[in-house]
Amino acid sequence: MRCLLIALAVALALAGCSNQGASPGGSAPGALPPADLDAGKALAERDCKGCHGLDGKGAAPGIPNLAAQSERYLLGSLKAYREGTRVHAALRDMTADMSETDLRNVVGFYAGRPAIKAGSAATAARFFPYEHGKALAADCARCHGPDGNATTSGMPSLAGQQPHYLVVAVHEYLDGVRTTDPMHSLLRGLGKLDIESVALYFASQTPVQRSAPPFGDAATGEPLTAVCGGCHGSHGVSTDAATPNLAAQDPRYLVNAIKSYRKTRRHAGMEAYVGDLSQRDIENIAAFYAVQESRPAEKGETLVQELIHKCDRCHGASIENAALAVPKIGGQDQDYLIMALRAYRDNRRESSMMHNMSLPYSDSIIESIASFYASQPGAESAN
Repeated sequence: MRCLLIALAVALALAGCSNQGASPGGSAPGALPPADLDAGKALAERDCKGCHGLDGKGAAPGIPNLAAQSERYLLGSLKAYREGTRVHAALRDMTADMSETDLRNVVGFYAGRPAIKAGSAATAARFFPYEHGKALAADCARCHGPDGNATTSGMPSLAGQQPHYLVVAVHEYLDGVRTTDPMHSLLRGLGKLDIESVALYFASQTPVQRSAPPFGDAATGEPLTAVCGGCHGSHGVSTDAATPNLAAQDPRYLVNAIKSYRKTRRHAGMEAYVGDLSQRDIENIAAFYAVQESRPAEKGETLVQELIHKCDRCHGASIENAALAVPKIGGQDQDYLIMALRAYRDNRRESSMMHNMSLPYSDSIIESIASFYASQPGAESAN
């Protein structure tokens, strides 16, 4: 889902891949000087083994594996911790007392360790948000239809709806901002990943074309939607994941939703506009949007695999990146990958390319990508 779920900037990905030679800590491209592995082992014994062991395996979830990692990436990361561009109090204190030679030696030691075998990678459970959402959506079918196309008058269709909007709407029901009692009981047991997964599933379904409703006039309603088009698109198909699509929506639901902004729902722009609309105006607007053609807002079935293909351009197992400032992530600790991707997304870890690439994605997509790479075999050392 793209922040939820807008298209990944391919140009940024390609630009980032073309600049891989620069490490996070500013190291220049080219071969690193030879490491003293005995000295590196001694430093690891003293400072690192409590978290990373002497074999380079993270001692607990959320601690990264260092074994067989790219030397240049490890060196750049340690420098980033020392300089404060990555935040970790213990690592900053530890690296503050290390010389350039110390850093090089401990990096060389861990990069030369054999890749961590199977273990967590063999048992890592893949998370598939689309399939997870589809299973949960079965509870919604009675009212909204199995594919999100509601057939009951006044019941909103969810098919093709913008995913972030769906997530926000669910939280509004949970928080009591929207009051529909049956929704409360169905939603209370859902966690964050559940809600995002259901939203992705419904966002990926195809809305059905509606016939003209028994009230209102679409032609008369069209000019009244001029203001609406600034947010919802000229024909009710939004390009913003947080702004709902109105096209092909149930007309009675649209009427009720528009009128609710006069009473219970809070949105300054909507309240200002709908306040002067007559009942007939509202029905004409609803009639116009109801007969517009819509489309899926997402491609949930293929989204994660498409993102993995893009990640593989820099991080794939077939990419020889030992001399680059790019980490090997196959077989990496899943919790650590999740933490790192969230940190890039939320701009808590410095990398403009990674921030821009991960910014649109929700936790469910990040979880899925992390679970994929954690389930892969770790890359052998090429240092």
